[in-house]
Amino acid sequence: MYHNFMSTFPTLTHFALTVSDLDRSIAWYEALFETPAFFVGDETTYRFAVWLEPSFALHEHATGSDGTPFDEHRIGLDHIAFGCATREELEAWPARLDTLGIEHGEIVDAFYGSGLAFRDPDNIQWEFFLPVT
Repeated sequence: MYHNFMSTFPTLTHFALTVSDLDRSIAWYEALFETPAFFVGDETTYRFAVWLEPSFALHEHATGSDGTPFDEHRIGLDHIAFGCATREELEAWPARLDTLGIEHGEIVDAFYGSGLAFRDPDNIQWEFFLPVT
């Protein structure tokens, strides 16, 4: 049974990804975001980097990686999408990704919107997405 206990669902405040090589990933994301990490630090069991826009963090755990790259077919994350406001904005991203040397697919149009997929150094899938309005 559905209970209406909130008038709206809370907004997403941040997300964090586990990476295999924090230094490599920091460099990659700094280029993509065109801004340096706001803070890089060490905790007892992991190292991390934080950006404020987008509200995003990378974690590298002391236990290390088993070397297996990310695979969206395993249980957990499939991909993360950044929203585009216009078709022109979406169509500008392939050239920007090319400039950064980031491989990407073609823009794919579907009934619910259009997206451009690409991957980070750990094979984590990202997308620039323009929803149907």
